[in-house]
Amino acid sequence: MSATQTVASAGSARWKQIVSFCRRFARNPLGMFGLFILVALLFCAAFAEIIAPYDPYLPNLTARLTAPGAEFLLGSDELGRDILSRVIYGSRLTLLIVGLVILTSAPIGLLIGVVSGTYGGWLDAFFMRVTDVFLAVPKLLLALAFVAALGPGIVNAAIAITLTAWPPYARMARAEALAVRNSDYVNAVRLAGASEFHIILYHIIPMCMSSVIVRMTLDMAGIILTAAGLGFIGLGAQPPMPEWGAMISTGRKFIFDQWWVATVPGFAIFIVSLGFNLLGDAVRDLLDPHLKARS
Repeated sequence: MSATQTVASAGSARWKQIVSFCRRFARNPLGMFGLFILVALLFCAAFAEIIAPYDPYLPNLTARLTAPGAEFLLGSDELGRDILSRVIYGSRLTLLIVGLVILTSAPIGLLIGVVSGTYGGWLDAFFMRVTDVFLAVPKLLLALAFVAALGPGIVNAAIAITLTAWPPYARMARAEALAVRNSDYVNAVRLAGASEFHIILYHIIPMCMSSVIVRMTLDMAGIILTAAGLGFIGLGAQPPMPEWGAMISTGRKFIFDQWWVATVPGFAIFIVSLGFNLLGDAVRDLLDPHLKARS
């Protein structure tokens, strides 16, 4: 078989795996519901200017704390701003934070874990003790400490959450690296003259990717809740940005009389977190080799 035929065969096999994954995912109703929520969130973020009925930043004091009705479908806040518009625009901030954290914490943790598990020795001991220190402190408290040092703001909040989110990826990647570093396959590649860097980059890291993807999808809801918690206490996105946690914080003063001010953004956090959890569970069921072996 020629090299071209080998590449074509590998590409065909990969395509069949993708199609099989999509078909099995489509048979999971909870996973499809989670995907629907994610698609709706992406749609709101992409077309917020078209969907939102009002300017989310423009106050209207004559309509402050208006109950849900024909004018304001989900009511208005203490400055007369439309809550529906602010929730729609807040989806952008939510996706921005999730994207920044996932795209930074996962590679950092993956690299540390793979290097630690592959080389072992003092390097492994050092990285794992640092990881243990981060894992010993609750994520929200650690994020509070980092964001307090960096200063309030959405970017600083994302950096703070990233600094607390990488340790689980490092632990997971280390376990995967320990399992395969002395396998016959890796030893054969090593005997063929491949460097450790080549083995890590082209053989060990790809073996860890399915576990990393599962962990990423399951972590997204926690990232949203942590970002909302930072916004609630004033260390996340700053006013007048329509961040859901900050909206709950300002609405808690009116919770008994004007319940919609805090309830609507709280319900948005609940729905989006639920969607990410359902999506993560479905992806885990399809990619986790132990779960696939039982089914």
